[in-house]
Amino acid sequence: MCNEYFYDLNISTMFNKLFRKTEPGKLNENIFGLINNDWMLITAGNPEHFNTMTASWGTMGILWNKPIAVCFIRPQRFTFEFTEKHPYFTLSFFDSQYKDMLNFCGKYSGRNVDKIAKTGLKPVITPLGNITFEQCRLVMECKKLYTDYIKEDNFIAESLINANYPGKDFHKFYIGEISESYMKI
Repeated sequence: MCNEYFYDLNISTMFNKLFRKTEPGKLNENIFGLINNDWMLITAGNPEHFNTMTASWGTMGILWNKPIAVCFIRPQRFTFEFTEKHPYFTLSFFDSQYKDMLNFCGKYSGRNVDKIAKTGLKPVITPLGNITFEQCRLVMECKKLYTDYIKEDNFIAESLINANYPGKDFHKFYIGEISESYMKI
């Protein structure tokens, strides 16, 4: 995906018309509901080239005295390449009316399908130069602090391996400081 989708590259004008900054600690959201039920788009890259994917695994909290989010990406996902190369990723949350769009973004790879064209997502550039979407209601910009792979040898409940990793394609997790968070106006 590239900047052909940005109808207004004036970052501050477009973004500030859509979102207002809020402190992560002041969000009144059910994190379990946001991630498990509503799902999220993990997006990494820049306006010239980015990718997004749907995720329903993750967590948020405080670590190292910072507000953090943790997301999990399998190595074969196209978004993995972007998350590896760029210092930030965004987590975008949507109202339930966008569930079909989120399902599409989780089912198809950006290597083979233009998710933006197929779903009608409208990318916007954050003040830090990251990508989110006009339709989302909450966005968190996360600066990577730590990454590692889930390791087979560290499982205590071996049943989780067979249930979640029959192909042994263990996720890599990214702990990101929530640098900025925004709510839809």
